[in-house]
Amino acid sequence: MGARIGGLGAYRPETVVVNEQAAACAGVGTEWISRRVGIEERRHADATETVVAMAVAAGKNALAECGATADDVDAVILATCSLPSPMPNGAASVASGLGCGASAAFDLNAACSGFCHALAVADALIRAGTARGVLVVASERMTDWVTAEDRDTGPIFADGAAAAFVVPSAEPAIFPVAWGSGGTQADLITIPHGTGRMEMQGRKVFRWATTALAPVIRAACERAGLTPVDLRAFVPHQANLRIIEVLSRSVDAPELVTADDVVHSGNTCAASVPLALHALRAAGRVSRGDPVLLFGFGAGLTYAAQVVLCP
Repeated sequence: MGARIGGLGAYRPETVVVNEQAAACAGVGTEWISRRVGIEERRHADATETVVAMAVAAGKNALAECGATADDVDAVILATCSLPSPMPNGAASVASGLGCGASAAFDLNAACSGFCHALAVADALIRAGTARGVLVVASERMTDWVTAEDRDTGPIFADGAAAAFVVPSAEPAIFPVAWGSGGTQADLITIPHGTGRMEMQGRKVFRWATTALAPVIRAACERAGLTPVDLRAFVPHQANLRIIEVLSRSVDAPELVTADDVVHSGNTCAASVPLALHALRAAGRVSRGDPVLLFGFGAGLTYAAQVVLCP
């Protein structure tokens, strides 16, 4: 038995913040933002658009897309690093908001690679026969944890949620994950105790992402029994456009469609990969059954990549 993504859903906050607004807060020019990270606009959540509320909305969309109901959900995995408090967990509230009853519900914090980690866990639960339907939701309110005046984080991070409903499949459509961590560099992206604010050493993160991660991409392809040229699309974490462009070149597949949702959504941490996949599909740039490489990486440091067939 394998597993596949049966339905995909997304939620984007209503408020759009353009570069003129972000630049004024951070004390930089709009060209500085565009040149450094490639972002033109981002979404900021309002007081009602909590991590849980956005997760519930995205989860409902994912279930509706494949005709599933709350009764079909055996487990809810919430990938997030931006809950306002570590207790209670967010997943149980998401399950309750969806009407999933007594389904298993737990959070997974692997920061920006959280969705890919959670998708691998969901795949394993399906393959083991532990669950018949697993809802993976990535939801983030990163604006709660950054300062608009901080040029290294304020113009970059944003809010949003996306979900994938994972179900059994006669043939695998979620392939083995290539993942790992580099805890010796955990100090590159932190929220120091008591501060409530993210600190990021952007240049060092850029160097790590653009020099150390290409082998992970190749490993994910190999574990799927594919080569990069067999892929239709590459959906990396939407950290910034410069990193995405370097990673895309490392894949060495000239015809590859590369997600660039960061331009209009900013960096939504764990939610960025599924939001970007959702946007590619909505734009008609990928179709059902296309092999797509998902790749998350970020704080921890953590990383995870897997090939999936587009739902």
